[in-house]
Amino acid sequence: QVQLAETGGGLVQVGDSLRLSCAASGRTNGNYCMAWFRQSPGKEREFVAAISIIGGYTDYADSIKDRFTISADYAKSEMYLQMNNLKSEDTAVYYCAASPRPSEVIVTTTESFEHWGRGTQVTVSS
Repeated sequence: QVQLAETGGGLVQVGDSLRLSCAASGRTNGNYCMAWFRQSPGKEREFVAAISIIGGYTDYADSIKDRFTISADYAKSEMYLQMNNLKSEDTAVYYCAASPRPSEVIVTTTESFEHWGRGTQVTVSS
């Protein structure tokens, strides 16, 4: 079993930056595809970015591709999301997710992930 815990959310202004972290614990050996999703009130949970922890492959949603960067530290079992030039539409609860996968595989749908964190709120105020 894998436990995930997100940190780093908060209230920021439009144009600010924020860095989210996701700490994994439990059975974290081997490669995982880890990802960030977000959900705003009244909307479905949407894919933000994903990374293959050992393989290093990444994928991003088009809406954030030029502003957000996903990274991971396998030794620390942590994943990060650097968010720059934040917009009001980035306001959401951000969730960390993980799924054991071969190192060359990236998955991006909510159904593909077995393990989820509880989320961290990001609010971007104008």
